[in-house]
Amino acid sequence: MVEALNERGSVMVHALLSDWVPENLDDPELRPVLGRDWHRYQAMRHHHVRERFAASRLLLKHVAAQAIQAPPATVELAYKPGGRPYLRGCDQIDISLSHTEELLLVGITRRGWIGVDAELEDRSMLVSGIERQVCTPYERTMLSQVRESDRNQEMVRLWTLKEAYSKAIGQGMRFRFNEFGFGPSGHPVQVLRPDGSPGTGEEWAFGTCRVEGRYTASWALYDAGFGDTDDTRAGTMLDEGLVTALLHQPAEAPQPAAEATAATDVPLTGAGVAA
Repeated sequence: MVEALNERGSVMVHALLSDWVPENLDDPELRPVLGRDWHRYQAMRHHHVRERFAASRLLLKHVAAQAIQAPPATVELAYKPGGRPYLRGCDQIDISLSHTEELLLVGITRRGWIGVDAELEDRSMLVSGIERQVCTPYERTMLSQVRESDRNQEMVRLWTLKEAYSKAIGQGMRFRFNEFGFGPSGHPVQVLRPDGSPGTGEEWAFGTCRVEGRYTASWALYDAGFGDTDDTRAGTMLDEGLVTALLHQPAEAPQPAAEATAATDVPLTGAGVAA
């Protein structure tokens, strides 16, 4: 993962939920890794919600820790008003998180903003009236021309792209999905206005891929135009006093069964997925 990030500046990592769920959800040694999320985690009462929360944060922190070459327990997550996570003190790095069913997905970039999203590729999306709520007039026309057997899969692709873009710009579901859209599969991907005219320029790159044989994953990547940040080590990006304070945090929790380096990573480029 680190090599891919160093080479391309952005990477998308996926893993399975079962590989990152702690054996003991009440293990006090989780506290230093979850950090500020610990009290929020403790307040959760639903077993599966706690599993998903712990696993997703562990993966996110281990991926971020590799990027900045620091122990996971020293990586501090914070949240913007819309709930978007970010790394406190590491403005040069942007992160995004998605999880659905058994899949965990993390996007990380040092070039600008990133958003990722994933859904089961066979999730039923064509319920009554949904197109008017989440699709632009151009997209509705486009979907009507897609073979009926492929229409639901195309809708899942559009949905994940919309989610990824909304996350990248920090809006989430607050940005009405029928006010922006994307073109048909097989064409260069860019944000389109409701009438189908271009809505973004070359500073944005998008892509979609299949993951684990049953999920559709999409990403949105914004290049801020400030060039690449070659050195993302915590010791370089943070001032010496803060680094000293961070590295004297309590010892981190035991490593999960699957390391972040073992998770399959999908490097990102402006054109799409690099094998």
